[in-house]
Amino acid sequence: MARTRVRTARIVSLLALSAVLPLATGCGGDSSSSGAGSPGATAPETGGDKPVVVATTTWEGAFAKAAGAEDVTVIVPQSVHHAPDYDPKPSDLAAVAKADFVLYAPFEPYAAKIKEAAGSKAKLVEVALDNDPAKAGAEVARLGDLFGTKDAASRWKAGLDTEVAKLNGELRSAWPGGRSPAVVSQVFTAWAAGLAGATTVGTYGPEPVTPAQLATLSAKKPAYVLDNAHMSTGTVLPDAGAKQVKIVNYPGEDLDLLAVYRNAAAELKKAMGGS
Repeated sequence: MARTRVRTARIVSLLALSAVLPLATGCGGDSSSSGAGSPGATAPETGGDKPVVVATTTWEGAFAKAAGAEDVTVIVPQSVHHAPDYDPKPSDLAAVAKADFVLYAPFEPYAAKIKEAAGSKAKLVEVALDNDPAKAGAEVARLGDLFGTKDAASRWKAGLDTEVAKLNGELRSAWPGGRSPAVVSQVFTAWAAGLAGATTVGTYGPEPVTPAQLATLSAKKPAYVLDNAHMSTGTVLPDAGAKQVKIVNYPGEDLDLLAVYRNAAAELKKAMGGS
């Protein structure tokens, strides 16, 4: 099986970009105006190879890899802590020229720029980025259908189920006093509370906590606050006596989505006093 290749889009001149990327109206990423919205589209022929995928961030890239993609290019550098803050130059989008699929998320403000870079070949795919195991598994299966890599997606889903069950058991064993801890979660880290079997007593975000929310959430007396490492605004409930745990949603350059679950479990166990 070919080894997954992760490449960061190289910067080329704007002139070169305009020469290779014809603009298309109403389409995103390197997708064609006809292919981007066509239902039931399958992976195009690529000489017997797996499809070429361009992903805006390592998060979309990890979903693509989990679904069976073996040639994945990531546009936003992994070093960018909060990917939506990245402002890609038009030349950054040159990588979409050779893509079969371009993956993006609707909350990324540069998605419009990707749409403007649409060509005649690639299919633009909006990815539902959610690390909730059930939702992630369903999204990977959907991408596997699109890529023509259903078997690989199915194998990954089986591995996800096994890993989540293992981590959930370890975290339940680490519960202080043997009881499900009360937590407040940032809206994009609620999946980590589920992984721990914790009791969510409140959520916040993505906007900063207001004084009214601060009072309400503190009154819930949570033991832990599961903060989003990519959107952190500092200590969320400074007077609640809760331990704040940073949860990372994005995988590293290896695009290993399962590592995100393992890392979250390690942080949670550490906060709960486990090894």
